[in-house]
Amino acid sequence: MQSQTIQDRVLKVIATSKRIPIETVGPDSSFEALNIDSLDRLNILFDLESEFEIEINDEQAKQVKNVQEMIEGVTLLVKAKDSSPAAE
Repeated sequence: MQSQTIQDRVLKVIATSKRIPIETVGPDSSFEALNIDSLDRLNILFDLESEFEIEINDEQAKQVKNVQEMIEGVTLLVKAKDSSPAAE
């Protein structure tokens, strides 16, 4: 169904948002290592919401400390969205 995995798409969104090479972003990257500050995180969250058509809770987003946690959070939201009945 999807040509790219959720992880690949999250990494691409982060790289695009930060304007850094995709090769420098990995699941094990920390926000510190990528020079992602609170403003960058906000922009990345907006981009992720657009990319996946999900809503990310601000309070939960503040708990995310690295790229892996971001991938896991997005994965849960996408699965929840896909399993819920479509609103008509």
